[in-house]
Amino acid sequence: MRRLIFATGNQDKLREIRAIMEGLDYEILSMKEAGIEIEIEENGTTFRENALIKARAIHARCHELVLADDSGLEVDYMDKQPGVLSHRFGGEDTPYSIKNKMIIERLEGVPDEKRTARFICAIAAVFPDGSEVVKEAAMEGRIGYQEAGTNGFGYDPIFYLPEFHCTSAELSPEDKNAISHRGKALRLMRKELEAGIH
Repeated sequence: MRRLIFATGNQDKLREIRAIMEGLDYEILSMKEAGIEIEIEENGTTFRENALIKARAIHARCHELVLADDSGLEVDYMDKQPGVLSHRFGGEDTPYSIKNKMIIERLEGVPDEKRTARFICAIAAVFPDGSEVVKEAAMEGRIGYQEAGTNGFGYDPIFYLPEFHCTSAELSPEDKNAISHRGKALRLMRKELEAGIH
């Protein structure tokens, strides 16, 4: 079976990826599982640029099919912050419970209609021959008033989905994968891989 190396060490993310890519004719490996240890400086100004930086760096080591994603939260009231700095917002090693509290505090007194936000995900693929494809998708919602739910990770507990009357951390993994930014972008990428044009 062909190998697909996904540029992540995040086991929660890897679980989502494997669930969405199930049945694809690839063995999906994390960087660690593929024996690749590399520090990558994500210094792009967009999710797309960061995803490509990661995918290219891993591809240079293995020359196999590499996928990498960059995703984050844009809060309209905060001028689309934290954006590409979502992981580093409030300090790289700061727990998300504190990051989430910081965002809720920034939006104190802000009414529902101004709490709009979205998760964005860009997934880059670098194929064995060096050709590249990027797919992007978003999930719209708003910032809640407190954390709720334990099924998600990162900013999921404060990301409220009005149509579901809950946060993305309160959705089942299956429901979340069906509507999430990463789920949508992965399905677009899956179609690309199934088409086999690379």
